[in-house]
Amino acid sequence: MAKKFSDLRSKMTPDAQARSNAKVQEMLAEMPLHELRQARGLSQKVLAEVLHVQQPSIAKLERRTDMYLSTLRSHIKAMGGELEVVARFPDGAVKITNFAEIDDVEGIARI
Repeated sequence: MAKKFSDLRSKMTPDAQARSNAKVQEMLAEMPLHELRQARGLSQKVLAEVLHVQQPSIAKLERRTDMYLSTLRSHIKAMGGELEVVARFPDGAVKITNFAEIDDVEGIARI
């Protein structure tokens, strides 16, 4: 018989729970587009409807390793997010603003 995850978790030591939480956060911080879409509870069909494209276009986009930033921005926006481009260096990170667009409604620069 299957056991509830909450029951199994409650039997873990605090240290094991902390390691588990850290691993979960690490996994959530980085994921491919298809996993991000699934984590947001969206199907390819729903996302295609929002973007006014066919479902196969979403499948193809999710398999790509190279795309325009504008395409990625639209995809992320359709999932309810915002895209930021950040360059990371040993001495710090810099948000790249060349790719910002002006939101006519709010007058805010967005990626």
